[in-house]
Parts: sequence; structure tokens; C-alpha cells
Amino acid sequence: MVSEYIDSYYRRTLADSETYYPPLAGAASADVCVVGAGLAGLSTALELARRGRNVVLLEGRRIAWGASGRNGGSVSPAFSAGADAIRKKVGEDHYRQLYRLSMEGVEIIRDNIRNLRIADAHQVDGRLRVVRYEATDALRQWCDGQQRDFSRDVRLLTRDQVRERLVSDLYFQGIEDPSSFHFHPLNYARALARECVRLGVRIHEDSAVEQATLDGAVKHLKTGQGQIDASTVVLATGGYTGDTVPALRRAMLPIATYIMLTEPLGDRVHEAIRTTAAIGDDRRAGNYYRVLDGGRIGWGSRITTRVDDPPDLAESLRRELLSVYPQLEGVRVEAAWSGRMAYARHLMPQIGRLAPDVWYCTAFGGHGMNTTSVGGRVVAEGITGDTQRYKLFEPFGLAWNGGGLGTAAVQLTYWTYQARDWWRERQSRA
Repeated sequence: MVSEYIDSYYRRTLADSETYYPPLAGAASADVCVVGAGLAGLSTALELARRGRNVVLLEGRRIAWGASGRNGGSVSPAFSAGADAIRKKVGEDHYRQLYRLSMEGVEIIRDNIRNLRIADAHQVDGRLRVVRYEATDALRQWCDGQQRDFSRDVRLLTRDQVRERLVSDLYFQGIEDPSSFHFHPLNYARALARECVRLGVRIHEDSAVEQATLDGAVKHLKTGQGQIDASTVVLATGGYTGDTVPALRRAMLPIATYIMLTEPLGDRVHEAIRTTAAIGDDRRAGNYYRVLDGGRIGWGSRITTRVDDPPDLAESLRRELLSVYPQLEGVRVEAAWSGRMAYARHLMPQIGRLAPDVWYCTAFGGHGMNTTSVGGRVVAEGITGDTQRYKLFEPFGLAWNGGGLGTAAVQLTYWTYQARDWWRERQSRA
């Protein structure tokens, strides 16, 4: 049976709804087998194909079925881990190299959209990061550092300037980032799949790997109907990773986030949102949103270890929207959905080698658009011997997730962040 995409804005606006890559049937071989056809796996397969490698790409459901095809669609530099935490772990110079990689990831997507002429990716330039508390000095210092260290064109917005764009009493200052953008991630991912196929990659959907023998010169991966023998394997699964490779599953935490799509608001949306940029606040479990076609709002919020959707998901997200923009009272919700991301305890991507000729490229957390792209590139470079840039991620390996206690600890941490955010906002409003 053919797997279906969940009901989301991206499925409803899917440009290529007919293409299906049949499941693996029988025995086959390849130089490299990539497991997982989200953006990390697609990027790895594409980079390898561009370097002349014979690649098979296996996907348990559909192309970008998980978080890669149902996220907020915002593309910007950085990682889920904060800059201070990264610096503390690896030092200033190493941090700057990593940050430049994150910037490269943004440009990889931009270049692919341009060079492959992916018009249905619907790229819109601009990102606006806002805060709910007084932070003029801190944001100015951040902008100065970005301009000095990375030559990035970012600028501080005063509260009045933020209010010109976002008509809400909750926001104080903001940062305008014109070089970041937002797009349609599912259409983009499926365009990458088409380019992979054009370059000779064999893609098989509905082909979950059920057994993996990863020692020896030739690796063996069995699906329900076939087997792949490959010299090299790349594990690029995400928040829906199973137990086939225990070391990978033990190192990741599945974390859910939620998104809703409002009805078309037309010009009424400008009563609240007067920018085409993607918007996000700086809270760990904050809001991220943007205006879509017809004046719809795609509104994302929260991160949780709960993997089942709450029964009042659509209404709870609608209430959050109205807490920021009460002038939109009466707005209706067309769709609401969740996506499960893979997080590591250190909040950095997990990129590297598990064993000889066995690579992993996963756990991109809530900042996966740019990092999946550059992750795929550095893994491909490592496989072909072009560079060893993947080693920049070695300090952030497959750390044990803590099991059930780790999940509970993560949820407690997020609640603590929320409490701190609430207290900081309250002090600013006092």
C-alpha cells in the first residue's frame, strides 16, 4: 500500500502529486546506500551523485514525509544549540567554522532553487526575529558581531519599527535578516528527488530498512521486499528513527512541534502582519509563523516530548495566535498538524562515522533546513575524500539520550525555559 502524506498546507499545495518511486523489490547493489529521504538524505544522495557515485536512496514512507516536509519553512544560519554553548564546547575559532558551515547551508538551498529552477519552492526573502522583552543592547551587540565576524547584513529594529511590521503589544525589539528566506520545503524536497533521479540515483519509497548488517567490506540492508548490498551506508533518518541501528536510536530524542494553517484572510491579515518575511521569537518553545497565499497564516508553536497530538490542537494554536494578535478574533483554522524532529542532548547535528564506511547525518533539531543541506555536503565530501569538514562535528557525537529519564529531563528543561521566558517578559512589561 502506498503511504500518504499527512494533511498539511504542504500536501494541499503539492506541485508534483503523481510521482511515486516504487518499493525496492529483489536484490540490488550500489556504491552507497542512503537510508532516509528527508532533506539530509536527499542532500547527501544529490551531493554524491554530483561526484559520480552510484547511489540507492531508501525511504520508509514518502520523500520528505517527516519533519523535512511539514516544518515552518524558514531557512537561516545557526544551529539549535546556542552560540555560547557551542563556544564553551569547542572554542571561538571552531565555533566560527561551524557557523560558516551553517551559512553555507542556506546558500546551498538558495543555489539549488535557482539552478534547478524550482519555482514551486516559492522562495520569499527575509526573516524577522523578535523578542518579548527589552533587549536593545544585547541585540545591538549581536548584530555588530554578525557584521564583524561573518559580514552578515542584519540590522536592529526598534520597538516602533517592529510595530510597523507586526501590530502586537507583545513585541519589543527585533532583528531584520534580509538574506534568510522561507519556502515550500516539500516541493523543494521532491524537486531534489527528481534531480537525484536525473543523475542516476535509484529511489525507493515505502522501503523501510528492517535489518542492517553493517560490518565487513560489503554492507547488507534488508527491506520488506528486497536487499541492497553497498560498500558505504549513510544513515540519514530523523524523528521517526526505529531500532534497526540501536546506536542511532539511543542517541536521539523525538521531539514534536505543532503548526496550523488559518483560513484565507485576504487584506485583513495586514491588521496584524505587515511583512512578507518569516517571523520567529527567541523563546526556546516560541512562535514561528509567516503569511502564505491568500493571506493565510502558517503558525507554528511549542516543542514537546509528547508524540501524540493533543485533542484540541487546532483550537489551542488558534488561541496562541489570538494572544499575540487579538484583532484577528474570529479567525478559523483550516488544518493543524505535528512533526517529529530528532534532537540530540547537546542540540547539535549528529554528523560523522559510526564504523568504517558507515556514516550518520541526523538530529538537526528545530533548525534543520540549512544544517541538513550542509550536513549532506560534508558527509559526501568525507565519503569521496574531498574534505574532512565533517570532523568539525566530532565533538558532538552520538551521546546517549538518557532513555526514559532523558526524555523526562528534556521536558522538564523545556518547562524551565518557558518559566524563564514568562518571568523575563513579565519584568519587561512591569
